[in-house]
Amino acid sequence: MQDDYGIEISEENEFPLAYLLTFRTFGTWLHGDERESIGRNGTNHFGTPRIQPNPELKSAMKEQMKQPPLILTKPMRRIVELAFKELCQRRGYGLAAVNVRTNHAHAVVSAQMKPERVADAMKANATKMLREELLITADTKVWSRGRSRRYLWKPRHVSGAIDYVLYCQSDLPFDLID
Repeated sequence: MQDDYGIEISEENEFPLAYLLTFRTFGTWLHGDERESIGRNGTNHFGTPRIQPNPELKSAMKEQMKQPPLILTKPMRRIVELAFKELCQRRGYGLAAVNVRTNHAHAVVSAQMKPERVADAMKANATKMLREELLITADTKVWSRGRSRRYLWKPRHVSGAIDYVLYCQSDLPFDLID
């Protein structure tokens, strides 16, 4: 049986109904930033403390960057969204919602695999298509390391994530604006 979004409903699924995936563009959220961040050394588990604001750490992170932060232009955002849709269609993933912002992207995706593999494939396909369209150079780093992933086990979680992705950003998705 499927829900209103075409996602399989089953209490016995090995994988959740969908994932809410979020990834940031390179250099747009550094450790030490006032928004806090997640560490890589065993501190990125649910309930563990975040890295607190630290201007010295943020400054050191910024100094180590080999390129400026990447801000996605409107044409870049369109290509990234197209790349996500193309990958999901080609691989048979269910893409229930996508919203590409200037410094991050959200997607609600169903797939019978770990979310890390899905997110990494989406990022790689988007980078490839941005290069093919000559919107970035061959050595431009597009994405920050890692990704955020939320497991969506119930239909109401999926619909909530879809609403968040489409309508709860700072403004409307760019394709809804004339």
